[in-house]
Amino acid sequence: MTAYDPHKWTSHLFDIEGSMVREILGRVALCVAWSAVVVVLHDVFPERFRGIAIPETAHSLIGSALALLLVFRTNGSYDRFWEGRKQWGGIVNESRNLARQCESWLGKERKLANQSIRWIIAFPFATMHRLRGDHLIGQPGQALPADEVQQAQETRHVPLAVARKLTSLLNDAQKQGVIDAIQLQSLDQNIQQLIDYCGACERIRLTPAPYGYVVHLRRALIIYCLTLPLALVQKFGWESIIVTLVISYVLFGIEEIGVEIENPFELSINDLPLETICETIERDLKGLLKE
Repeated sequence: MTAYDPHKWTSHLFDIEGSMVREILGRVALCVAWSAVVVVLHDVFPERFRGIAIPETAHSLIGSALALLLVFRTNGSYDRFWEGRKQWGGIVNESRNLARQCESWLGKERKLANQSIRWIIAFPFATMHRLRGDHLIGQPGQALPADEVQQAQETRHVPLAVARKLTSLLNDAQKQGVIDAIQLQSLDQNIQQLIDYCGACERIRLTPAPYGYVVHLRRALIIYCLTLPLALVQKFGWESIIVTLVISYVLFGIEEIGVEIENPFELSINDLPLETICETIERDLKGLLKE
């Protein structure tokens, strides 16, 4: 995710990276080229192609329906983006709560407390890689036993393996009398919450927008933008090329923004800063480690 000051227009108004210009350039160029062809046919060969113009009213009515479809698309995508951010906010909070309790309740067994905290640090990194299709723990794994890390990374679901390791450590602590059954239950609830947040992020990632809706919207966009010059040429003439450029840029850009933020867990400039979030958790929890 790119950090920017929303109060300073000049700092980002002309940026290309992340602004969807590259993604929609081909579609917009196609519409502009087609509008130029329409204008040439209409004005240069009026005897043969004067009848290609269509009424503006009919086209504007279709535009109203298309606007509703685009609004629904972008709203749905932003809901997914914000829901993903809320789930990661939950991972941050639950990681801190779980580490705080481990540092306090397992303090009599410092080695056990430190090991538990290190596995807690590993969980958000494992979740981040899981959402990106990787079976990794990442850098936090360097501070953990290599054989245990390798075993976790060979499982089908690495965050679940990390959570199982945490549960095993806490069960050992309860058996050793370091914590009682009530404390174990409280710690286990935090681990359950972490798994719930991970599962919610997976639900967002694995459930795209309905196929029929996306296909219909894109077909409607193409039809609207390709027929737009036919509705403009009689009134605007050569200026309809510029009008087509502006309108197609706006419409295709809105649709592409919805695509871009639909899955907010990737590496795009518009996706959530998962690395920063994970590093924040790691930095906070490392402060609880004691020799």
